[in-house]
Amino acid sequence: MVPGRGARRPAPAPGGDRAPGGSGAGWADGSAAEQTAYLPPQSAAPQGAPAGGAAEQTAFLPPYPGPGSGSGEPAAGAPAPAPVAAPAVSAAPAPADGEEPEYSPPTLGGNTVRAVDPAQARAEGRSPIIDPGPQPAILTAALGLLLAGAAAVGDFALLAPLIVLQGLTAAGWFRLNGMWPARQGIALAFLGALVADAAVLAVDDTYGPGAIIGTLGAWVLLTLVLQLRSHADPDERMYGLMASVTSAALAIVCAGYLAADSAAVSVGAAAVAVAVFTRALPLPTPASVGVSLAAATGAGIAVGGLTSVGVGGALLGLAAGVCALIGLRVAAYDYPSKFVHMTAGVALPLAAAAPAVYLIGRVVG
Repeated sequence: MVPGRGARRPAPAPGGDRAPGGSGAGWADGSAAEQTAYLPPQSAAPQGAPAGGAAEQTAFLPPYPGPGSGSGEPAAGAPAPAPVAAPAVSAAPAPADGEEPEYSPPTLGGNTVRAVDPAQARAEGRSPIIDPGPQPAILTAALGLLLAGAAAVGDFALLAPLIVLQGLTAAGWFRLNGMWPARQGIALAFLGALVADAAVLAVDDTYGPGAIIGTLGAWVLLTLVLQLRSHADPDERMYGLMASVTSAALAIVCAGYLAADSAAVSVGAAAVAVAVFTRALPLPTPASVGVSLAAATGAGIAVGGLTSVGVGGALLGLAAGVCALIGLRVAAYDYPSKFVHMTAGVALPLAAAAPAVYLIGRVVG
Protein backbone atom coordinates (compact mmCIF):
# COMPACT_ATOMS: atom_id res chain seq x y z
CA MET A 1 0.00 0.00 0.00
CA VAL A 2 1.37 3.39 -0.93
CA PRO A 3 1.46 5.56 2.19
CA GLY A 4 -0.64 8.67 2.20
CA ARG A 5 0.59 12.20 2.25
CA GLY A 6 0.31 12.43 6.01
CA ALA A 7 1.65 8.95 6.80
CA ARG A 8 4.98 8.62 8.46
CA ARG A 9 7.75 6.99 6.47
CA PRO A 10 10.08 4.43 8.07
CA ALA A 11 13.35 5.74 9.39
CA PRO A 12 16.31 5.29 7.05
CA ALA A 13 18.93 2.65 7.74
CA PRO A 14 21.99 3.73 9.71
CA GLY A 15 24.57 5.49 7.60
CA GLY A 16 21.98 6.57 5.00
CA ASP A 17 21.88 3.14 3.31
CA ARG A 18 18.71 1.64 2.01
CA ALA A 19 17.58 -1.80 2.96
CA PRO A 20 19.03 -4.60 0.88
CA GLY A 21 17.06 -5.71 -2.11
CA GLY A 22 16.17 -2.25 -3.36
CA SER A 23 16.85 -0.85 -6.75
CA GLY A 24 20.24 0.45 -5.73
CA ALA A 25 19.57 4.06 -6.67
CA GLY A 26 19.80 5.27 -3.12
CA TRP A 27 23.07 3.64 -2.03
CA ALA A 28 25.26 6.07 -0.14
CA ASP A 29 28.83 6.72 -1.05
CA GLY A 30 31.27 4.31 0.52
CA SER A 31 33.16 1.15 -0.23
CA ALA A 32 31.63 -2.28 -0.35
CA ALA A 33 33.51 -3.23 2.83
CA GLU A 34 31.88 -0.36 4.73
CA GLN A 35 28.43 -1.23 3.41
CA THR A 36 28.66 -4.88 4.55
CA ALA A 37 30.82 -4.54 7.65
CA TYR A 38 27.97 -5.08 10.16
CA LEU A 39 25.84 -7.53 8.24
CA PRO A 40 25.38 -10.92 9.88
CA PRO A 41 27.06 -13.91 8.22
CA GLN A 42 25.00 -15.64 5.59
CA SER A 43 23.77 -18.90 7.00
CA ALA A 44 22.44 -20.46 3.85
CA ALA A 45 23.44 -20.16 0.23
CA PRO A 46 21.00 -18.27 -2.00
CA GLN A 47 18.67 -20.20 -4.17
CA GLY A 48 20.39 -21.58 -7.25
CA ALA A 49 23.90 -21.13 -5.85
CA PRO A 50 26.23 -24.08 -6.25
CA ALA A 51 27.05 -26.22 -3.27
CA GLY A 52 30.28 -25.52 -1.42
CA GLY A 53 31.82 -22.87 0.78
CA ALA A 54 31.66 -19.17 0.07
CA ALA A 55 35.33 -19.12 -0.91
CA GLU A 56 34.75 -21.85 -3.49
CA GLN A 57 31.66 -20.09 -4.88
CA THR A 58 33.40 -16.73 -5.32
CA ALA A 59 36.92 -17.87 -6.15
CA PHE A 60 36.64 -17.12 -9.88
CA LEU A 61 34.09 -14.23 -9.81
CA PRO A 62 35.19 -10.86 -11.28
CA PRO A 63 35.86 -7.97 -8.91
CA TYR A 64 32.86 -6.18 -7.41
CA PRO A 65 31.95 -3.47 -9.95
CA GLY A 66 30.28 -1.10 -7.50
CA PRO A 67 26.70 -0.25 -6.58
CA GLY A 68 24.30 -1.43 -9.23
CA SER A 69 20.89 -2.88 -9.73
CA GLY A 70 19.52 -5.46 -7.39
CA SER A 71 19.43 -8.07 -10.17
CA GLY A 72 23.10 -8.94 -9.60
CA GLU A 73 24.35 -7.46 -12.91
CA PRO A 74 26.80 -4.56 -12.96
CA ALA A 75 25.47 -1.07 -13.37
CA ALA A 76 25.13 0.35 -16.83
CA GLY A 77 27.83 2.94 -16.30
CA ALA A 78 30.27 0.63 -14.49
CA PRO A 79 33.36 -0.43 -16.46
CA ALA A 80 33.65 -4.07 -17.49
CA PRO A 81 36.04 -6.14 -15.39
CA ALA A 82 39.49 -6.28 -16.91
CA PRO A 83 40.54 -9.73 -18.17
CA VAL A 84 43.14 -11.53 -16.15
CA ALA A 85 46.42 -11.48 -18.03
CA ALA A 86 48.22 -14.75 -18.52
CA PRO A 87 51.64 -14.97 -16.88
CA ALA A 88 54.22 -13.81 -19.33
CA VAL A 89 57.08 -16.09 -20.23
CA SER A 90 60.27 -14.63 -18.95
CA ALA A 91 62.41 -13.65 -21.86
CA ALA A 92 66.15 -13.86 -21.88
CA PRO A 93 67.90 -10.54 -21.31
CA ALA A 94 68.81 -8.71 -24.44
CA PRO A 95 72.48 -9.13 -25.36
CA ALA A 96 74.75 -6.16 -25.28
CA ASP A 97 76.09 -4.60 -28.44
CA GLY A 98 78.61 -6.80 -30.19
CA GLU A 99 77.58 -9.99 -28.40
CA GLU A 100 76.21 -13.02 -30.16
CA PRO A 101 73.06 -14.18 -28.37
CA GLU A 102 73.43 -17.83 -29.28
CA TYR A 103 76.95 -18.20 -27.91
CA SER A 104 78.40 -18.44 -24.44
CA PRO A 105 82.02 -17.69 -23.67
CA PRO A 106 84.28 -20.75 -23.63
CA THR A 107 85.14 -21.99 -20.19
CA LEU A 108 87.20 -24.74 -18.67
CA GLY A 109 85.60 -24.51 -15.23
CA GLY A 110 82.41 -26.30 -16.22
CA ASN A 111 79.21 -25.04 -17.80
CA THR A 112 76.12 -27.24 -17.62
CA VAL A 113 73.74 -24.92 -19.50
CA ARG A 114 73.96 -24.07 -23.16
CA ALA A 115 73.85 -20.43 -24.15
CA VAL A 116 70.67 -21.19 -26.09
CA ASP A 117 68.36 -23.53 -24.25
CA PRO A 118 67.22 -26.21 -26.74
CA ALA A 119 63.65 -26.34 -25.40
CA GLN A 120 63.23 -22.57 -25.56
CA ALA A 121 64.82 -22.38 -29.00
CA ARG A 122 62.50 -25.11 -30.32
CA ALA A 123 59.49 -23.29 -28.89
CA GLU A 124 60.62 -20.15 -30.69
CA GLY A 125 61.00 -22.10 -33.93
CA ARG A 126 64.72 -21.53 -34.24
CA SER A 127 66.94 -23.86 -36.23
CA PRO A 128 69.05 -26.34 -34.22
CA ILE A 129 71.91 -25.91 -36.71
CA ILE A 130 74.41 -23.21 -35.78
CA ASP A 131 77.52 -23.30 -37.97
CA PRO A 132 80.83 -22.79 -36.16
CA GLY A 133 81.77 -19.72 -38.19
CA PRO A 134 85.07 -18.22 -39.33
CA GLN A 135 87.13 -18.44 -36.13
CA PRO A 136 86.94 -22.26 -35.78
CA ALA A 137 87.44 -22.52 -39.55
CA ILE A 138 90.70 -20.57 -39.30
CA LEU A 139 91.88 -22.79 -36.45
CA THR A 140 90.95 -25.93 -38.40
CA ALA A 141 92.80 -24.65 -41.45
CA ALA A 142 95.87 -23.85 -39.35
CA LEU A 143 95.83 -27.27 -37.68
CA GLY A 144 95.32 -28.99 -41.04
CA LEU A 145 98.25 -27.16 -42.58
CA LEU A 146 100.38 -28.10 -39.56
CA LEU A 147 99.47 -31.75 -40.09
CA ALA A 148 100.24 -31.47 -43.81
CA GLY A 149 103.63 -29.86 -43.20
CA ALA A 150 104.59 -32.14 -40.31
CA ALA A 151 103.75 -35.27 -42.30
CA ALA A 152 106.36 -34.29 -44.86
CA VAL A 153 108.97 -34.09 -42.09
CA GLY A 154 108.30 -37.42 -40.37
CA ASP A 155 106.08 -39.36 -37.98
CA PHE A 156 107.49 -37.85 -34.81
CA ALA A 157 106.97 -34.34 -36.17
CA LEU A 158 103.41 -35.31 -37.02
CA LEU A 159 102.83 -36.51 -33.47
CA ALA A 160 102.67 -33.00 -31.93
CA PRO A 161 99.73 -31.56 -33.93
CA LEU A 162 98.05 -34.98 -33.87
CA ILE A 163 97.97 -35.01 -30.05
CA VAL A 164 96.38 -31.55 -30.09
CA LEU A 165 93.76 -32.84 -32.53
CA GLN A 166 93.00 -35.85 -30.36
CA GLY A 167 92.61 -33.75 -27.21
CA LEU A 168 90.21 -31.36 -28.92
CA THR A 169 88.23 -34.30 -30.27
CA ALA A 170 87.83 -35.96 -26.87
CA ALA A 171 86.77 -32.77 -25.08
CA GLY A 172 84.58 -31.47 -27.89
CA TRP A 173 82.48 -34.62 -28.26
CA PHE A 174 81.53 -34.68 -24.58
CA ARG A 175 80.57 -31.01 -24.63
CA LEU A 176 78.65 -31.47 -27.87
CA ASN A 177 76.49 -34.04 -26.07
CA GLY A 178 75.86 -31.64 -23.18
CA MET A 179 78.04 -33.60 -20.74
CA TRP A 180 80.32 -31.20 -18.91
CA PRO A 181 82.36 -31.41 -16.82
CA ALA A 182 83.31 -34.97 -17.77
CA ARG A 183 86.98 -35.03 -16.90
CA GLN A 184 87.18 -38.79 -16.37
CA GLY A 185 85.59 -39.57 -19.75
CA ILE A 186 87.77 -37.03 -21.55
CA ALA A 187 90.89 -38.34 -19.85
CA LEU A 188 89.95 -41.93 -20.73
CA ALA A 189 89.36 -41.10 -24.41
CA PHE A 190 92.57 -39.07 -24.62
CA LEU A 191 94.55 -41.87 -22.98
CA GLY A 192 93.17 -44.32 -25.54
CA ALA A 193 94.33 -42.01 -28.33
CA LEU A 194 97.84 -41.85 -26.88
CA VAL A 195 97.95 -45.65 -26.59
CA ALA A 196 96.86 -45.95 -30.22
CA ASP A 197 99.60 -43.53 -31.30
CA ALA A 198 102.20 -45.52 -29.43
CA ALA A 199 100.92 -48.80 -30.87
CA VAL A 200 101.05 -47.48 -34.44
CA LEU A 201 104.59 -46.20 -33.96
CA ALA A 202 105.68 -49.47 -32.38
CA VAL A 203 104.58 -51.72 -35.29
CA ASP A 204 105.33 -51.76 -38.97
CA ASP A 205 103.24 -49.72 -41.38
CA THR A 206 101.41 -52.84 -42.53
CA TYR A 207 100.04 -53.50 -39.04
CA GLY A 208 99.04 -49.93 -38.31
CA PRO A 209 95.28 -50.47 -38.87
CA GLY A 210 95.38 -53.57 -36.69
CA ALA A 211 96.97 -51.59 -33.87
CA ILE A 212 94.24 -48.94 -34.11
CA ILE A 213 91.42 -51.51 -34.16
CA GLY A 214 92.95 -53.46 -31.27
CA THR A 215 93.26 -50.32 -29.15
CA LEU A 216 89.69 -49.36 -29.98
CA GLY A 217 88.37 -52.78 -28.94
CA ALA A 218 90.30 -52.72 -25.66
CA TRP A 219 89.02 -49.23 -24.86
CA VAL A 220 85.41 -50.15 -25.57
CA LEU A 221 85.73 -53.05 -23.13
CA LEU A 222 87.42 -50.84 -20.53
CA THR A 223 84.73 -48.18 -20.85
CA LEU A 224 82.01 -50.80 -20.49
CA VAL A 225 83.56 -52.17 -17.30
CA LEU A 226 83.87 -48.68 -15.80
CA GLN A 227 80.25 -47.85 -16.63
CA LEU A 228 79.04 -51.07 -15.01
CA ARG A 229 80.69 -49.96 -11.78
CA SER A 230 78.75 -46.69 -11.83
CA HIS A 231 75.88 -46.18 -9.38
CA ALA A 232 73.95 -43.80 -11.64
CA ASP A 233 70.53 -44.51 -13.13
CA PRO A 234 70.44 -47.07 -15.98
CA ASP A 235 69.45 -44.46 -18.58
CA GLU A 236 72.21 -42.15 -17.43
CA ARG A 237 74.76 -44.95 -17.51
CA MET A 238 73.76 -45.89 -21.06
CA TYR A 239 74.02 -42.28 -22.17
CA GLY A 240 77.44 -41.95 -20.59
CA LEU A 241 78.57 -45.24 -22.12
CA MET A 242 77.64 -44.16 -25.65
CA ALA A 243 79.28 -40.75 -25.25
CA SER A 244 82.46 -42.29 -23.80
CA VAL A 245 82.75 -44.97 -26.49
CA THR A 246 82.15 -42.50 -29.32
CA SER A 247 84.61 -39.97 -27.94
CA ALA A 248 87.29 -42.63 -27.53
CA ALA A 249 86.61 -44.02 -31.01
CA LEU A 250 86.95 -40.63 -32.68
CA ALA A 251 90.14 -39.79 -30.79
CA ILE A 252 91.67 -43.20 -31.53
CA VAL A 253 90.70 -43.07 -35.21
CA CYS A 254 92.73 -39.88 -35.54
CA ALA A 255 95.78 -42.14 -35.24
CA GLY A 256 95.04 -43.10 -38.84
CA TYR A 257 97.14 -40.10 -39.85
CA LEU A 258 100.16 -41.91 -38.37
CA ALA A 259 99.29 -45.17 -40.13
CA ALA A 260 98.69 -43.52 -43.53
CA ASP A 261 101.34 -42.65 -46.09
CA SER A 262 102.94 -39.28 -45.42
CA ALA A 263 102.10 -37.96 -48.90
CA ALA A 264 98.43 -38.93 -48.46
CA VAL A 265 98.36 -37.15 -45.09
CA SER A 266 99.71 -33.98 -46.67
CA VAL A 267 97.10 -34.07 -49.43
CA GLY A 268 94.16 -34.94 -47.17
CA ALA A 269 94.98 -32.46 -44.41
CA ALA A 270 95.46 -29.64 -46.91
CA ALA A 271 92.14 -30.51 -48.59
CA VAL A 272 90.34 -30.41 -45.23
CA ALA A 273 91.90 -27.05 -44.40
CA VAL A 274 90.79 -25.52 -47.69
CA ALA A 275 87.30 -27.07 -47.57
CA VAL A 276 86.51 -25.85 -44.04
CA PHE A 277 87.85 -22.37 -44.71
CA THR A 278 85.82 -22.08 -47.91
CA ARG A 279 82.69 -23.34 -46.17
CA ALA A 280 82.90 -20.44 -43.70
CA LEU A 281 82.63 -17.85 -46.48
CA PRO A 282 79.30 -15.93 -46.59
CA LEU A 283 77.68 -17.85 -49.45
CA PRO A 284 74.31 -19.61 -49.82
CA THR A 285 74.42 -23.12 -48.43
CA PRO A 286 74.21 -25.09 -51.73
CA ALA A 287 76.78 -22.84 -53.37
CA SER A 288 79.01 -22.96 -50.29
CA VAL A 289 79.01 -26.76 -50.24
CA GLY A 290 79.78 -26.98 -53.96
CA VAL A 291 82.55 -24.41 -53.76
CA SER A 292 84.06 -26.15 -50.71
CA LEU A 293 84.18 -29.53 -52.43
CA ALA A 294 85.63 -27.97 -55.56
CA ALA A 295 88.27 -26.18 -53.50
CA ALA A 296 89.15 -29.42 -51.68
CA THR A 297 89.51 -31.22 -54.99
CA GLY A 298 91.71 -28.44 -56.34
CA ALA A 299 93.86 -28.51 -53.21
CA GLY A 300 94.23 -32.29 -53.60
CA ILE A 301 95.36 -31.87 -57.20
CA ALA A 302 97.80 -29.08 -56.28
CA VAL A 303 99.37 -30.83 -53.28
CA GLY A 304 99.23 -34.21 -55.00
CA GLY A 305 101.31 -32.81 -57.85
CA LEU A 306 103.99 -31.86 -55.33
CA THR A 307 104.05 -35.35 -53.79
CA SER A 308 103.99 -38.91 -55.00
CA VAL A 309 100.18 -39.04 -55.04
CA GLY A 310 99.95 -37.27 -58.40
CA VAL A 311 96.57 -36.98 -60.10
CA GLY A 312 95.08 -39.28 -57.50
CA GLY A 313 95.10 -36.28 -55.22
CA ALA A 314 91.82 -35.16 -56.82
CA LEU A 315 89.96 -38.21 -55.48
CA LEU A 316 91.72 -38.01 -52.14
CA GLY A 317 90.97 -34.30 -51.81
CA LEU A 318 87.31 -34.79 -52.70
CA ALA A 319 86.88 -37.63 -50.19
CA ALA A 320 88.61 -35.65 -47.45
CA GLY A 321 86.46 -32.62 -48.23
CA VAL A 322 83.22 -34.63 -47.97
CA CYS A 323 84.28 -36.07 -44.61
CA ALA A 324 85.29 -32.62 -43.39
CA LEU A 325 81.87 -31.14 -44.22
CA ILE A 326 80.17 -34.04 -42.45
CA GLY A 327 82.22 -33.44 -39.31
CA LEU A 328 81.51 -29.72 -39.53
CA ARG A 329 77.79 -30.42 -39.77
CA VAL A 330 77.87 -32.66 -36.71
CA ALA A 331 79.61 -29.94 -34.69
CA ALA A 332 76.85 -27.48 -35.66
CA TYR A 333 73.92 -29.59 -34.43
CA ASP A 334 71.63 -29.13 -31.41
CA TYR A 335 72.26 -25.46 -30.57
CA PRO A 336 75.98 -25.81 -29.71
CA SER A 337 77.81 -23.29 -27.57
CA LYS A 338 80.94 -21.43 -28.54
CA PHE A 339 83.00 -23.89 -26.50
CA VAL A 340 81.70 -26.68 -28.76
CA HIS A 341 82.59 -24.66 -31.82
CA MET A 342 86.12 -24.06 -30.56
CA THR A 343 86.70 -27.74 -29.80
CA ALA A 344 84.46 -30.08 -31.79
CA GLY A 345 84.06 -27.50 -34.56
CA VAL A 346 87.84 -27.44 -34.98
CA ALA A 347 88.60 -31.13 -34.52
CA LEU A 348 85.73 -33.10 -36.04
CA PRO A 349 86.41 -32.17 -39.70
CA LEU A 350 89.97 -33.47 -39.39
CA ALA A 351 88.99 -36.48 -37.25
CA ALA A 352 86.27 -37.57 -39.71
CA ALA A 353 88.70 -37.36 -42.62
CA ALA A 354 91.33 -39.63 -41.02
CA PRO A 355 89.86 -42.97 -42.25
CA ALA A 356 89.37 -41.57 -45.75
CA VAL A 357 92.96 -40.33 -45.85
CA TYR A 358 94.24 -43.79 -44.98
CA LEU A 359 91.95 -45.80 -47.28
CA ILE A 360 92.03 -43.53 -50.34
CA GLY A 361 95.74 -42.97 -49.81
CA ARG A 362 96.33 -46.73 -50.07
CA VAL A 363 94.30 -46.80 -53.31
CA VAL A 364 95.91 -43.87 -55.11
CA GLY A 365 99.38 -44.30 -53.60
